[in-house]
Amino acid sequence: MAFTRWDPIRDLLAIQQRLDRFAPGPAGWVPPVDLHETPEHYIIVAELPGLKREQLQIEMVDGRLTLSGVRSEREPGCEQYHRVERGHGSFSRTFQMALPVDVERITAELQDGVLTVTCPKTDEPSRRIAIS
Repeated sequence: MAFTRWDPIRDLLAIQQRLDRFAPGPAGWVPPVDLHETPEHYIIVAELPGLKREQLQIEMVDGRLTLSGVRSEREPGCEQYHRVERGHGSFSRTFQMALPVDVERITAELQDGVLTVTCPKTDEPSRRIAIS
């Protein structure tokens, strides 16, 4: 008979991973996002059905692009839902870019509930800041 050493931390991590698959994120919903890279751009594609431009915000700070927004609560007047799978409330997703991005040339397009953000890479190296 072989003995194995019990590791409570390993068991707790395994339980947490199982629970994370079923529980929504802290914001109530997390839109699915694809991030891919071409030689000239980073391209982020997010599924945001039902959201309008006014409900979205895009910020680039310190090489991190943040997509955030709010999906309104469900329509009032429905007496009873039989199934609720679409989340509502606020969300925020942040992505770190490996190479410098030309912030002035970032474009965003929302079409048919799909947001496409194109971030052109720049050849400018990071600026070195002199310490006084």
